[in-house]
Amino acid sequence: MRQKILLSIAALLALATGVAVNQWYASDFMTLDGEKHRWRDYQGQWVVVNYFAEWCAPCLRELPELNHFSAMTKDSDITLLGVSYDRLSETELAGLVDKYSIEFPLILSEPPPQMPNQRPNSLPATYIIGPDGEVVRQLMGEQEADLLLKIVERLAE
Repeated sequence: MRQKILLSIAALLALATGVAVNQWYASDFMTLDGEKHRWRDYQGQWVVVNYFAEWCAPCLRELPELNHFSAMTKDSDITLLGVSYDRLSETELAGLVDKYSIEFPLILSEPPPQMPNQRPNSLPATYIIGPDGEVVRQLMGEQEADLLLKIVERLAE
């Protein structure tokens, strides 16, 4: 009897360890390029998350500015990530990248991403996530690259 109890405890511990290891390595989101990401990998960095949709005219007008922002921050501790509001398939998202010349990483809708922010109620919406992984600013409406960079730099002071 004692051996069965010890064996059961050992099995439960092994299972719990397996679950913990799986959670440790599981990704929070995947980008269109197939890369899996964890938010903890961005600790110590600033992350700007922009929600957009093809039916949103201000979102489309904003895309060149976001491309410029991404280029300006390429060699810094600031990362720009895009999220399609419409939960598009990988193929549909790749089509948008080509159609609108999007030059920054886009987060896939499947598997469902684990985001540090809530899904916005209006578009375009931009969230600035601080080095500690917390949302520090929500910006609604079109953003300009220079102004967006100034906002992040001020928050970093």
